[in-house]
This record gives sequence, C-alpha cells and structure tokens, in this order.
Amino acid sequence: MTEERLPLESRALAVMLQARGWKANRLARRLGVQPNTLYLYLKGKPKPSYELLERSAAAMGFLPVEVPRTLDYLRQLEGGEAPVDPEIERLATEMAQELEAPLRAGLRRWRRRLLADRERLLAPALWERLKKYAPEQRRGVVREVKAFHSAGLVALLCEKSVQAAADDADEAVELADLARVTAETVEDESRRARALRSAWAHLGNARRVHGDLPAGDAAFGQAAAFWQAGDDDTGLFDEARVLDLESSLRREQRDLPAALALLDRALAADRAGTRAGRILINRAKVLEEMGDYEEAIATLRRALPLVDGGREPRLRWGLCFNLAENLFQVGRLAEAEQLLPGVQELAERLGNELDLVRYVWLQARLSAGRGDREEAAAAFQQVRREFLARRIAYDAALVSLELAVLYLDQGRTAEVQAVAAELLPVFTAQEVTRESLAAVRLFCDAARQETLTTEMARQCLKELRQAGRPSRAVPLPPPGPRPPGDGRPAGAGRRV
Repeated sequence: MTEERLPLESRALAVMLQARGWKANRLARRLGVQPNTLYLYLKGKPKPSYELLERSAAAMGFLPVEVPRTLDYLRQLEGGEAPVDPEIERLATEMAQELEAPLRAGLRRWRRRLLADRERLLAPALWERLKKYAPEQRRGVVREVKAFHSAGLVALLCEKSVQAAADDADEAVELADLARVTAETVEDESRRARALRSAWAHLGNARRVHGDLPAGDAAFGQAAAFWQAGDDDTGLFDEARVLDLESSLRREQRDLPAALALLDRALAADRAGTRAGRILINRAKVLEEMGDYEEAIATLRRALPLVDGGREPRLRWGLCFNLAENLFQVGRLAEAEQLLPGVQELAERLGNELDLVRYVWLQARLSAGRGDREEAAAAFQQVRREFLARRIAYDAALVSLELAVLYLDQGRTAEVQAVAAELLPVFTAQEVTRESLAAVRLFCDAARQETLTTEMARQCLKELRQAGRPSRAVPLPPPGPRPPGDGRPAGAGRRV
C-alpha cells in the first residue's frame, strides 16, 4: 500500500481532516453523503474534485484559500514525483478502518431486516399449511419441518392469539402456545430470545383472558427471562406490546401502580408511536380503576387523534365508550351523551352483540343520571338478563346493584329484595376476592332485612368496582330461555 500513490486531492482532504481533528463520518454528515462515499474519496476511488475540496473546507470552517495552499504544500513536500507521505497514508488507512466497522454493522442490520421481511411475507402461507392439521399435531409439524422455524410465523401466531382473545379464550391459549413452540425452533440465538419473550408474553395474556391469573403470571415470569436491552431492529417483535400486555395482567391482579408503571414504560418503548393510542386507552382504564376519573378523561382525549376508527373500529369503540363512561362518573352527562351516537354506530358496524349490550348499559346509566327512572330501569333489567344469559356473572352483579340503587330511590323495596335474592347465588359462583364477596353479602343481608339504604348500595357498588373482576371465572349453570325478541338488546336499534 505504501508503494502506491494516493491522488493529491485525496491526501489534501485527509490533511484537512487531521488538522481540524474531525472524524470522517462527521464530515460525511455535513456534506450530506454516505460515509462509504467519503471513504472512497480518501482512497482515491474516485479522486475528489476541487469543488468537493472547497465544500469540505467550508464545512470544516476553513477559508477557501486553504484548499490551494494545502495542495501546494503537498506538491512541495513530494517534489512532484516523490512517494506518498507515509503519515498521510497512515491517516487514510485509519479512516478507512474507522468507516468499515459501522458499514459492516449496517450491512448486518440490512440482512436481518431483509430476512424478517421475507419471513413476514411467508408467514400467512405457513399458517395456512399448519391450519390443516389438528391442534395437537401442529407442534410436531413445527418442530420437524424446518420451513416452520420462522420468527415471522411466531409474530403472526402472537397477533392471532390477541385477535382470538376477544371471542375464544381457548383458541387464544392454543395459538400463543404454538407460538412458544415455534419460537424454540428459531436458529439465531438473539432472534430466538426475542421470539420466546414475545411468545411467553402472549401466552400469559391468553391465560389472563382465560381467567387463570396465576398461570398468566407464571408465563410473564418466563418472558422476563428472555429480556434483551436495545430495540428489535427487524420490527417483528414489539417490546411496547409485551409491556402493555403485562400491564393488563397486573391490573386484573389489582396491582394498579405496577400496571401504570408498565404502561409508562410501554409509551417510552413505542418510539415510532404506532401503539400509543392503545397504550393510552389502557392507561386510562387503570386510572379509572384507581378512581382518578379526571386524569383518565385527559388521557383518553390524548388518545383520540391517535386511533383511526376506519382502520381500528374496535379500538375506537373502546376509546369512545370509556371516555363516555368516565364523563358519566364525574357528572358531565351532556358531554357523555354527545358520544353515544358514535358509540352505537361503531358497535353496530362491528356486529358484536355484547358491545351493544354494554352500549345500552351506559345509556341506562345516563338515563338514570337525567332522572328518567322508568327508562333506566327497563334498560337495566334488559342488560341484566343479557349478562345472565351469557353467564357473565360479575357484570350481572354490577348492573343488579345499579338497578337496586334505582329501585331504592323509588322506594320499591320488594323489587330490591328480588334482585338481591338472585344476586348472591350468581356472584358466589365466581372465585372473587373476600372483600367483594363480603360487600355483596352485606348488600343482600340488608335488603332481606329491609335495612338497606341507597348510600349502602352505592358503597357496595363502589367497592365491587374497585375489587375488580374475578381472577378465575367459574361457569354458571346453564341459562334459562333467552329474552323474547330478535336477540338484539333493548335500545340497540335506536339513537339517543
């Protein structure tokens, strides 16, 4: 190398860099070129133009006259045909080495992203092949057939587990566990660790949805063993999603401060902002359960511009419903009612009957708040029957208490006793906290003894909400006949 001659202009560029004490990549940024381009100029492949030398000098703060001075100095030093100055050559070599390391790292990142993109594109076809097998056979196929050893398939199975969780908890668990098995087959160690972390987190979420909080907690413990610092530059596995899912478990475990801290970490991890709307909605739910309704409202309003109802109608429905719910809790009924038409429209577009039931439940609360007691009572009764028919005992208990409060305000003691007589057997069919069960028993005993007051019923309702849903639901006995009609909840077909 020392016997070759670098072009005079390349050596001049190196001398100016050395004189200023700059790294080559700093100059490349100032010039708006890739570091590799500048490296080639320093090696004389091609030789830098005089214009480039002037631009480089200006970028480094030299006067324009320094360019010809430097070239003249080098000519004099070499005597026209003298060998290349060893110091200049050494400097150029060091700069080349300095640039090669980040270039190699960039190439590795590019290869990882290319592989991830390819796996992401192929994952749906792999899943279509897997679906042909029975669930118990899929694990064997994944382990034995190398084509399925794909991080992209893991990511797809995790996403499908979340989608299934809304309707079929068993399917959510099956898909997440298949993702775990698939993750174990990923060859690259770093990618395997990230895949396993995501798969275990989604299995924990599926177990939570299934009602088994201890198993969910254990799965998130497994996910924690695979934590890795730094971003996943392939985009397959989202650390913000993992933290968001764990926060839902902590919320149901009633560790609300831990849930809030996880969501704050998720917001920080979501650098691209793709999950911010969903995370803020979950954060508002935690604040709501902590009783901080005003902060929950402020958080939901932050989320409004981040959630597109066209692309994510279900998420938009939850956002608007929760906002109306929190506005109701602080007595801002007019603002809550303004949201009702949009909530109903989204529920009807989604076609989920349970969403319509919850819409009517909210409508009933607002009617009660306005003083329309008969309308509210009829809606509460319908919603209560719908929850009992679907064996959703916890929500049936909540709406029963709200109906009891309404009856007490009207002095309808006999109806309160009838509601209480049905409530306790329904509620004790769930594995609930001692505090919530004690509150319901107190309500039922007071109703039976005709000592129940409106204030006592409201306090019981507050304690029940703060206690949260049961950690593991136990199916109720088979329900009786469904209410007559077309199967749609009362009020679902009309606007308010």
